[in-house]
Amino acid sequence: MRARIDVSEIEAKTKIRAKYLRALENEEWSLLPGPTFVKSFLRTYAQALGLDGKALVEEYRLHHERPSESPLEPIVPTPQRKRRPQGGMRGRPSSAEGPSRAYVIAVSTIGLLIVVLVVLLIAGGGGSKNHNTANTHTATTHTHTAVGHSKHGLTHSSSPSSSQLVTLSLRPTALVYVCLLGDGGRKLIPGIELQPGENTPTFHAKRFELTLGNSSVTMIVDGIPRTVAPSSEAIGYSITKAFGRKSLVHGQLPTCT
Repeated sequence: MRARIDVSEIEAKTKIRAKYLRALENEEWSLLPGPTFVKSFLRTYAQALGLDGKALVEEYRLHHERPSESPLEPIVPTPQRKRRPQGGMRGRPSSAEGPSRAYVIAVSTIGLLIVVLVVLLIAGGGGSKNHNTANTHTATTHTHTAVGHSKHGLTHSSSPSSSQLVTLSLRPTALVYVCLLGDGGRKLIPGIELQPGENTPTFHAKRFELTLGNSSVTMIVDGIPRTVAPSSEAIGYSITKAFGRKSLVHGQLPTCT
């Protein structure tokens, strides 16, 4: 109001709906989608008005955000100290170098068993020769059959087909909140704000679920740039190879909290 800027101008500039802007001004936090969106809206709104967005977000965290809503800090494993080898006097190893007597006995026993098996195989080699020949012929026949199938395009692979995977990367053009889930609900982008020019790596999955805080981002799906339609509220997509990019309604948007 002091800057004499109409709400509709800020709505068009920030892509935030007018009712959310009024809720921010009146501190009616219950009318906003959630704490994550509140902080994203505060930063975007402050940037449009030339205010300190970090100070506004910090004030909101101190006075209005419940402890359970604050982001969890990653658990950093405590580095373990290397254990010093225990030795005898003056740091010398307590055990003598070279193989132990039990090790020598075990190796000798195994060698004796191998010799006995070789003798038995030589003694019964005459009877098993025909059987081995038959097995070799069968294996050769199967090999020829497999080659024939391969020539006609009938080769079957037990490994999963890579044609079911879809690739995705994001290129933000302005500050944007992103929550990206891969197969099995795995968090690929765990609900953070990306800065303009902060391109993501290329992810691979059979199915992606995506929530965007605004439309200021370009989606690269299977190498093809896809723009996001302008919206004043959160945007959600489901992306698969078969159905492509499918919009999600507000209640279906994935969350990374």
